[in-house]
Amino acid sequence: MKKAVIVGERRADLVDVPDPKPCGEWVLVKVHVAPMCAEYKDFAAGRRNEFLGHEAAGEVVAVDKPGPVQVGDRVVAMPLMGCGRCPRCISGNYIYCENWPDYSAIHCSQEGTATMAQYILKQPLLLVPIPDGVSYEHASMACCGLGPSFGAFQRMNLCAHDTVLITGLGPVGLGAIVHARFRNARVIAVDSVPWRLKRAAEMGATTIDLNEAGDAVLDRIRDTSAGVDCALDCSGAVAAQRLCIDATRRLGRVAFIGESMDDLPIKVSPDMIRKGLTIYGSWHYNLAQYPKIMQVICESPLIDKLISHVIPMSRIQEAFEISASHECGKVLLKPWE
Repeated sequence: MKKAVIVGERRADLVDVPDPKPCGEWVLVKVHVAPMCAEYKDFAAGRRNEFLGHEAAGEVVAVDKPGPVQVGDRVVAMPLMGCGRCPRCISGNYIYCENWPDYSAIHCSQEGTATMAQYILKQPLLLVPIPDGVSYEHASMACCGLGPSFGAFQRMNLCAHDTVLITGLGPVGLGAIVHARFRNARVIAVDSVPWRLKRAAEMGATTIDLNEAGDAVLDRIRDTSAGVDCALDCSGAVAAQRLCIDATRRLGRVAFIGESMDDLPIKVSPDMIRKGLTIYGSWHYNLAQYPKIMQVICESPLIDKLISHVIPMSRIQEAFEISASHECGKVLLKPWE
């Protein structure tokens, strides 16, 4: 099969590797759509990466033994893995599993883990059915395009009475706008990239340009709203995380879904106790709620605003250049084109 790899600084290519084989519970999925996520960071930095991607929508094409999925099933392949036995996996919160299987020990290789490829191996636990009439492109948004913000908004109980601040308007932030507008919440969206701000405005958000607001961004938010009810950081930037805390009213809710390894300064008394904030860290969503996210995919008029490019994987260099430009929503690869 062919798969995408990063071979150097701002250089990507396709390579041929052996097709993975189904083994035990692991089934073979033909990837029809592979959404791009944060892999552009390795592309821009020149970090070689031979196993790209963690999101996919495709078709089950081979199984080793009978199980809950069958050849011909159209499925969304959820990110990462789970043991399938612990309380978190059983409850649908597999993303927090602490007992991931040793994929290399089972399959004697890492091949089959990367979704920017023509085939992947997945546990049935992480394969959810695509309803009839839903395209692979749209269904693939049930992973990182819509998944992180959906999980966060579920935990925050975002509703039509709320004003929500969204910081960071990459694909995940734009996906958050899809959910917030679907729930009829008012959206204030903050970023510094003109393309993203324009797309967010087209999706119904009130936008604030960091380049124009500068140090006065908090005042701009307060001019627009007397303090937001909820805030969601999708950027992973400490300044944006801090803005979410400062802009949220007393007894409000804040969630972080943007990955960050930097330290966020929080003062427990003024930020948490006296302000009464509830702060959530959220990664994905409970798979029992998959029908609800599929409802958003089927009914929201903004899904095609979230997907900005659909590109053959044969043009992987171009796809990475677009992804790294930040002038895009969700970029979808077609591995067989």
